[in-house]
Amino acid sequence: MNGPSDSDALRQLASALRSELAASQLEFRTRFEQDGNSSRMLAARARAVDNALRRLWTAVGLPRSAALIAVGGYGRGELYPASDVDVLFLTPSEVSADIEAKLEHLVGLLWDIGLDIGHSVRSVGQCVDEAARDITVETTLLEARLLAGSRKLFRELSSTLEAQRDPGAFFKAKRLEQDERHQRYQETPYSLEPNCKESPGGLRDLQVIQWIARASKLGGSWAELAARGLITAEEARQLARVERFMRDTRVRLHLIARRREDRLIFDHQEAMAAAFGLAATPTRRASEVFMQRYYRSAKTITQLNTILLQNISAALFPADDAAVLPINARFQSSRELLDVVDEQVFEREPSALLECFTLLQRHSELKGMTARTLRGLWRARRMIDAKFRRDPKNRALFLSLFQQTRGLVHEIRRMNQYGILGRYLPAFGRIVGQMQHDLFHVYTVDQHILQVMRNVRRFTMSEHAHEYPLLSRLITGFERRWLLYLSALFHDIAKGRGGDHSQLGMRDARLFCRQHDLSPVDTDLVVFLVEHHLSMSSVAQKQDLSDPDVIRDFARVVKSERRLTALYILTHADIRGTSPKVWNAWRGKLLEDLYFSTLRVLQGDGAHVPGSGDRQEEARSLLRYFGLREGVEQAFWSRLDTVYFMRHDPDEIAWHTRMLYFQVDATVPVVKARPNQVGDGLQVMVYAPDQLDLFVRLCGFFGRLGYSIADAKIHTTTDGHALDSFVLLDPNGHLNSRDMIALIETGLVERLQAQLPAEQPIAGRLSREVKHFPITPEIVIKPDERKQHHIMHVTAADRPGLLYSVARVLAAHAIRLHTAKITTLGERAEDVFLISGEELDNSTTLIRLEQELLGELAVS
Repeated sequence: MNGPSDSDALRQLASALRSELAASQLEFRTRFEQDGNSSRMLAARARAVDNALRRLWTAVGLPRSAALIAVGGYGRGELYPASDVDVLFLTPSEVSADIEAKLEHLVGLLWDIGLDIGHSVRSVGQCVDEAARDITVETTLLEARLLAGSRKLFRELSSTLEAQRDPGAFFKAKRLEQDERHQRYQETPYSLEPNCKESPGGLRDLQVIQWIARASKLGGSWAELAARGLITAEEARQLARVERFMRDTRVRLHLIARRREDRLIFDHQEAMAAAFGLAATPTRRASEVFMQRYYRSAKTITQLNTILLQNISAALFPADDAAVLPINARFQSSRELLDVVDEQVFEREPSALLECFTLLQRHSELKGMTARTLRGLWRARRMIDAKFRRDPKNRALFLSLFQQTRGLVHEIRRMNQYGILGRYLPAFGRIVGQMQHDLFHVYTVDQHILQVMRNVRRFTMSEHAHEYPLLSRLITGFERRWLLYLSALFHDIAKGRGGDHSQLGMRDARLFCRQHDLSPVDTDLVVFLVEHHLSMSSVAQKQDLSDPDVIRDFARVVKSERRLTALYILTHADIRGTSPKVWNAWRGKLLEDLYFSTLRVLQGDGAHVPGSGDRQEEARSLLRYFGLREGVEQAFWSRLDTVYFMRHDPDEIAWHTRMLYFQVDATVPVVKARPNQVGDGLQVMVYAPDQLDLFVRLCGFFGRLGYSIADAKIHTTTDGHALDSFVLLDPNGHLNSRDMIALIETGLVERLQAQLPAEQPIAGRLSREVKHFPITPEIVIKPDERKQHHIMHVTAADRPGLLYSVARVLAAHAIRLHTAKITTLGERAEDVFLISGEELDNSTTLIRLEQELLGELAVS
């Protein structure tokens, strides 16, 4: 490597190796598509890369005293189609300038031949120190494999690391690392787009076991672990089978994506199904068939991971003198775990299949179940049949789960994991692993239900009281709160059957309550909540909460304060259990406003809903608080009608008044903004001489800044001024509110004064969900009861600029917009507009308007 000829030779070698690797990659792919043997493919690719690295190592002329070592997955001899190639350059001591230059040249050549290289340069001592500090480094070196160079140096590294390694400490660190990883993925393998490597139930859960077993010298294969009695022979076969499926999944995913991609995103799920030879059924897409197969494999992995970790823990931390404490004739406590007294307990007394979960709830000292208890549960689950479900003792045991003071969610999750819940409630069994293609749920149906139960339960816990204090206060005073957990269990249990799942679920809930001897009053509450679990959300987000009739109608539906409170709690928990993208403080404020408005109706002698006079009085009190003298508001308020005061809350009215009372006759636009009083985002007020396309221009301006409009109230004063109010949310969380307030107040005034045309919002990419699960847009325009306005309902896939597109069409047809109720549920927009205009009264022009709107809403 000292002269031009050496450099030329290296370049020629690198070019040849690049061609060889590309050809071999194509060959491996072709062979895999023929035989489907992922293990052979991964090993063959690793060997091909081994050969390339050795040849370059020799050609560069590195000293024999150094070593080239494969680490991580590559060290294990498994190299996925798009995985990084992790190597360690092991040196006997400090690296000289000459060696450092050669190593840099080598790394450059490795990139040149098309490898994504992850490398480190360390001495043996540095490796040992790093491994002691970082469990990830220790794990990577655990799978080290010599490629070239000094065998002596490699043996020194291996023996030093082995002598230093503490198997018990390694076990604890890896288990903690797994727990933290599971938390990052919401502790469920059942997200709709799981990570086949990192999610719970993915390949990493299998690798954790293999690493621990290897570090502890307990075995290097599933068969060896079975030979040591840590798992059964059948479990070893199960592990080999699910490992093969997950390995195949990851290989095919890399090949389909043509890059490193471990997430089973919607874009790839149909192609994955085709790659596995799976076809659609009359009721399910091919992608759903594949994903259910994936979820079954992930479930098996989580079960066996739990069993193996327990058994390895017992092997590493023997406690011969640990007392076995009897609990009853069927169960005992062993090493702080619930244990069956013998292997035949569940066969002898089937009711123990439910009893064991109630015992975990009642005994806080128990941290789980022993491996043999978990095995017994899984094997005996089919004993839960119609006869078992009719047994009054079993019905009482199941109901008691919901009545305990602790542990409900943990045990319901465990029951689902081991197939007990779906056997006892066959309706629940049908939704396990069922996907939801509604653009805002991010979990399968069963996991969404468990998330909602978890959310309701958290309201009762003092450590979470700071999160939603009102909900915590309400549930604390709610008698028989366990009925709320039961309602959460049934609220979506009929998803996927066809028809209205609320009505079908209501029937399931009623039958369950009767079979389990709930009182008529309690049955009525549970049935009501299941039937109406979507009602409160629909009213809050789609109807005008300033309309007294809306509040009175909703009060007639709920009928009582107890029902209202229960529905509020369940609705809040339900929305938050769909997706992190769906919930925001603004949506919470709408629910809270509806709750208190309805509560006032239910508690009053009549059906009083605070009217415009009440709001004016509250607004006056706020104005006095801010130091405005009495009567200063009259000049401004005299230009406003009752509708304005009904549609704005006292805080908004007072804010508008403080900003405008001294410039009510302004001929130039007035724009004011402030941080949203509820949650993130901004509130913006625009006061300007009215014009038809004003709303279009405002939507375009806000869209260009990157905001989404969560709420819009459009009002025209008696003297022809537009007074428009907006709640703007920052969907990406990238905008600084303080800076944006100044920009909005100055920039928008300048644009309105200059009468500049509306700006097209910045085009954003459609989400993957919308691309793969499109929504057919719908437009429904109907006159209101008074025949003075029309109400337009818009349903479409959400996208940047959607509201701007709607407003532009309305303006083109001289349709005046009075209010806009904006609702976005994940990727689904459901907006309601109050509009007026001559074209709405003519069927021909109305049809033309609807067609143009549908054209704008269509996703290309």
